[in-house]
Amino acid sequence: MFRSLVSPFTRTNKKLLASFGSQRFISNAITSIHYQPPLAAERKRVTLIPGDGIGPEICASVMGVFQAASVPVDWDIFEIPQGSAPGQVSQDVIASISRNRVALKGPFHTPLLSNAPSRNLELRKALDLYAHIVPCQNTHPHKYKVRHDDVPIDLVVIRENVQGEYSGLEQTLVPGVVQSLKIVSKESSERIARFAFEYAKIEGRKKVTAIHKANIQKQTDGLFLDVCRSVAREYPNIQFNDMIVDNCCMQLVMRPDQFDVMLTPNLYGNLITNVGAALVGGPGVCPGVSVGHKVAVFEMGSHHVAADIAGQDLANPTGLLLSAGLMLRHIGLDSYANIVEGAVRRVIADGTVSTSDMGGRSSTRQFTQAVID
Repeated sequence: MFRSLVSPFTRTNKKLLASFGSQRFISNAITSIHYQPPLAAERKRVTLIPGDGIGPEICASVMGVFQAASVPVDWDIFEIPQGSAPGQVSQDVIASISRNRVALKGPFHTPLLSNAPSRNLELRKALDLYAHIVPCQNTHPHKYKVRHDDVPIDLVVIRENVQGEYSGLEQTLVPGVVQSLKIVSKESSERIARFAFEYAKIEGRKKVTAIHKANIQKQTDGLFLDVCRSVAREYPNIQFNDMIVDNCCMQLVMRPDQFDVMLTPNLYGNLITNVGAALVGGPGVCPGVSVGHKVAVFEMGSHHVAADIAGQDLANPTGLLLSAGLMLRHIGLDSYANIVEGAVRRVIADGTVSTSDMGGRSSTRQFTQAVID
């Protein structure tokens, strides 16, 4: 999406950001599903990767809603099974996403304590998906309980997505001693910082908070913080502050309304995204997207495979449905996005049909049908 690592934003960048900012992610002024379908639009082709765990079920929910709403999208569907060696993400998948420039994916499971590589990391590196954006909000009408019902939460986590502890560079020095390399570059830090400030500028947000551990990680996080401060000086109309990550986690739980745009390195962003999702309803309600130079991969904001409920028709498809709505805006199908987002918000506001994580007893299929109805 950048002409170079640190060049100004192109129209493609601004269009992507506008897909989040045009309605403050998803506006409270929800368009009702009960109106005439939009006029026929040019059909779009989207790469679909169902993933693991609950992924196939929530992807089926999206496909069902799209079919019912006559959304002009055709799917290139790919399974990416977990393997034991690098190169699990085939060139056919990469070629499809590169050609379509947009994908929708379910979560991937990476086994613990094994040499099995992460398919998420392979995909991010192959497509240079350098930024992960997750809006966390409780400002829309809802019947389920959240931790801070009396405090408006409207924050966005923007996470550097390819470096840091996720560089994947580990080795055994001697038996019983292992080493993990944390890679942070000025170029990658600058492009994620500039992305965050451009996002804040386009969406009309007031503050960017950089999260770090520069008091201990003096070289790596120190470089990240220095770059963030330097970029911040180019945006005098946007407030900037920084916060040590452990204090940030405490502040996020105690006073989440103090945060607006949260700019993070890779690992901290993963942690903060999950805390943010927990504050507004859990891993099933937040959308997300990973973006690169020319592609965008839409997915749930929290990448939980929920293996304990997989295949039981219990998953909450809200997060992926809202991600699909953002995807429709990104590819220029705004009127269809209004239908999908409006229907999801209507069901949530009504509260009659809700999955167990929302305090209800409805199944994935029942929730999906309520959205369609």
